[in-house]
Amino acid sequence: MQVEPYLFFEGRCEEALEFYRKALGAEVTMLMRNKESPEPPPPGKLPPGSENKILHSSFRLGDTTLMASDGFCSGKPSFQGFSLTVGAPNEAEARRMFAALADGGQVRMPLSKTFFSPCFGMVADRFGVAWMIMVPA
Repeated sequence: MQVEPYLFFEGRCEEALEFYRKALGAEVTMLMRNKESPEPPPPGKLPPGSENKILHSSFRLGDTTLMASDGFCSGKPSFQGFSLTVGAPNEAEARRMFAALADGGQVRMPLSKTFFSPCFGMVADRFGVAWMIMVPA
């Protein structure tokens, strides 16, 4: 069994994918826009002008596949109750990723040494997705 996170960006998915490509080296492996759907959405489900919004995408971060969408473009995304954790190969890469994710976001715990990692920190990116960056002990 495999668990893959699915993130709904409520209208900002394309921006998020580009941000993760630059910040973390994400590779988009699939992208389908609303106008490309083999089945049209139910009447009134999507706001007018959202035909170019992302219906479904998948992207890879290292060995992990995540999926993402614009959802129904109903407002601000809400990412609560979880964090995505990234293991960095060294402290320099941890600092680079942390700084990239913190750009326009909110540092929740600055990178520092802990009992379980020589370099660990928590940040919410500009979309509100919580991340934990760590160098394995």
